[in-house]
Amino acid sequence: MPFTTRKFGPLNCQIYDNLPADQSPDVIAIISHGFGAPGDDLVPLGPEILRNQPQISERVQFIFPAAPLSLLEMGMPGGRAWWMLDVAELNAAIASGTIRDQRDKTPDGLIEAGQQLQEFVLAVQQESGLPFSRIVLAGFSQGSMVSTEIAFQLPQPPAALVIWSGTLLCEQRWGSLADQSPRFPVQQSHGTQDPILPYAGAIWLKEMLEQHDFTVDFSEFVGPHTIPDVAIDKFRKLLSDLTGSL
Repeated sequence: MPFTTRKFGPLNCQIYDNLPADQSPDVIAIISHGFGAPGDDLVPLGPEILRNQPQISERVQFIFPAAPLSLLEMGMPGGRAWWMLDVAELNAAIASGTIRDQRDKTPDGLIEAGQQLQEFVLAVQQESGLPFSRIVLAGFSQGSMVSTEIAFQLPQPPAALVIWSGTLLCEQRWGSLADQSPRFPVQQSHGTQDPILPYAGAIWLKEMLEQHDFTVDFSEFVGPHTIPDVAIDKFRKLLSDLTGSL
């Protein structure tokens, strides 16, 4: 697997592409992992998306930042987090089937994590020289939330925001940021049987974005907390459309 490890701004990352040695990418996808996963958790998505896709395989670069916080002291060697969670509370909610309504919550550490990811994205953009309109922000679970946090705040809008199994946080704050942001397309997917971030939270997020005139391509699937094939297929098409528009 042709990947490299580096650092942009405050965060380490892994980079995957099939670019010739002397060629720069036309599109960059920055993909952020979820709570508890290692920094390279989503790296296999790169080869999966580019497999048998000659129109994008030598034009797209994937960058996978590692979240800043180690979970070693929580007994999760290699696990990382964008901000800390109350795991006992989460497990209790899952066990009881309680819908966790986080619309009025700004988790401790979310804003700080967003600042670090934004600094990372700015460093990637500056080095690559690509406009933000060629940079896709994507993430799974907690990684999708921190990606949403910064998407409204970049100097220019990203090519798209891709939310896999996310939820609505700090509705008033995100709504205010969305009001001030240029619009960009959003892809979102969520499982109807997700016990970790219930489906209702995804619908609240979709509705908030649409209320602020964002176009959301929403994929519902029967399944748990994961990234389904339909979402991968739509993400691949998004990248193909971006490279085809050059």
